[in-house]
Amino acid sequence: MYNPQLETFIVVADLGSFNKAADALYITPPAVTKQINLLEKDLGLQLFVRTHRGLILTEAGKSLYKDAKYIIQYCNESVERARKSMEEKDNIIRIGTSPMTPATPIVKLWSKVQKAYPDIHLQIIPYMNSQESAREILKNLGTNIDIVGGIFDETMLKLRQCRGMELSRQRICCALSINHRLADKEILTVRDLYGERLLLMHRGWSNYVDELRDDIWKNHSQIQIVDFDIYSMEIFNQCENSNEILTAVENWEGAHPLLRIIPVEWKYTIPYGILYSREPSDLVKRFLKAVKKAV
Repeated sequence: MYNPQLETFIVVADLGSFNKAADALYITPPAVTKQINLLEKDLGLQLFVRTHRGLILTEAGKSLYKDAKYIIQYCNESVERARKSMEEKDNIIRIGTSPMTPATPIVKLWSKVQKAYPDIHLQIIPYMNSQESAREILKNLGTNIDIVGGIFDETMLKLRQCRGMELSRQRICCALSINHRLADKEILTVRDLYGERLLLMHRGWSNYVDELRDDIWKNHSQIQIVDFDIYSMEIFNQCENSNEILTAVENWEGAHPLLRIIPVEWKYTIPYGILYSREPSDLVKRFLKAVKKAV
């Protein structure tokens, strides 16, 4: 389910030595060295700096270490959930949830129709937003997680290889630190953003965001656009620590306790709804049909 060399990489990183890792893994030091060399070659990254005192993670190694631990944990939990599902008699829809894809809006909606479908139950599956986890989870919806609630458009669905059912339109708002000069406002004007650094998802991620980007570039050059790659807690922390402003949606209110999400006096919105597999199961189809009737 994942590259087994990642487990060796984690042990080496934890122990700081090929020899110590070999003892822990019950294999020879050359075998450990070979696995790490192959992993670095496959990834095109240097993961360790070799010194006479031992091994030190590079910045790339530190980043991979964090994500690799999550990937292994996620895969192990996935196998365990698969085992339990074989024993589970009830029909369960597994909803993925994270700070940027909260399950609450879907759960609230489902409560309206649950009486009509008493045989279907919901299970909340938490996960962390990272570039790797988001890509894998959305690409493999229906395997370990059935549905995720989030913002999307056709470009994003094609990129992530999944489908979406729109439930509402979310206003594109601004998230900013509670200590920001604009934090006390109930609504922002575009001119309020003049002189500010505005964090926007990179071009090509969403047509809706690109329309906003083009408007700012054409008509509001006093706003400095700063691209970023993925919505995650790291970008929320960057927004809070740097005093920059982050484009966000209302459903993310409360995702970060030190940020406020404030609407802006512009027309821009983005679809919000349910993301699911390109080939949903019969159970997921029933679920979607029930939700659609409740909207």
